[in-house]
Amino acid sequence: MVPAIAVADALRAEGAQVTFVGGERAEAELVPKAGYELDTINVEGISRKNPLKAARAVGKAVGALGAARKILKARQADAVLGGGGYVAGPVGLAATRAKIPLVLTEADSHLGLTNRLLAKRADKVCLAFPLEGHDDPARFHVTGRPVPEAYTDRAQARAELGIGPDETAVLIFGGSLGARSINHAAIEAFKDAPYRVIHVAGTRDYPNLTAPGDHYVLLDYLTPFGIALAAADVAVARSGGSVFELAQYGLPAVLIPYPHATGDHQTTNARWMADAGAARVLPDAEVTGARMREETDAVLAARDEMAAASLGLAKPDAAREIAREVLRVARAR
Repeated sequence: MVPAIAVADALRAEGAQVTFVGGERAEAELVPKAGYELDTINVEGISRKNPLKAARAVGKAVGALGAARKILKARQADAVLGGGGYVAGPVGLAATRAKIPLVLTEADSHLGLTNRLLAKRADKVCLAFPLEGHDDPARFHVTGRPVPEAYTDRAQARAELGIGPDETAVLIFGGSLGARSINHAAIEAFKDAPYRVIHVAGTRDYPNLTAPGDHYVLLDYLTPFGIALAAADVAVARSGGSVFELAQYGLPAVLIPYPHATGDHQTTNARWMADAGAARVLPDAEVTGARMREETDAVLAARDEMAAASLGLAKPDAAREIAREVLRVARAR
């Protein structure tokens, strides 16, 4: 939802009227909170392991096609933007059948199932990363992944987290739920660190964690998260779409890819940063407190060079570029 809302904001800034179609998951809270109307359809992800659940999901998708068609007609849509999730399948297909222009976005380093199915029908596919075999400029456009506007007041961010202006700060995070292997190793790794630690543990593990000292800021969640990114000097994190947020703030990182991500795309994301000199990659299976501390201290020792490399990967105009594609196809219609 983060990239979708960023593009919606860019579209609204250009005078477009934007509404969302979604299910009953995170979007049910995040979309209205961001100030947008949400129409819902009944869909679920296709299970790769359970044939019965997969069949049920396909049945729901077929039923949702009619609901999506009615929503597009009621909203008088001039263009549709697909965010890559399973909700985008019925809505994107309904759009192409109604001859409504369709733009797709892909936030990962491979095309997901929905985007693979819809790509040939789309007017444009906006990619976070260059993908082999998807380089026809008439159909594909590498924009980067949309991210929220940067939190620019570093001094205020540090003040809010109790970090002095000259202190070194390491940020640890693993998503809204958190990453268990990272959370538990971090407590051990940085219990005696000579620098400040900001650990955003997520809602699942936070109740079972204890900060090991006054130098250690332990939080379950932080909104806006840009406060933590602006305050930090180095990050220890997973390597999903957040790699673009790290680049936006010029943060070098120790990246620990989630080993069960679809298509192992988090490893590809991490290598993208590491190959540019902006990160070190630590496999999840090798995570220990000692290893995490060793990798983090190595990044700190090369912080200036790695920070410059990270910033060089930033795509701050991604949301606006995607918005321009949507407006272009809408106006052409």
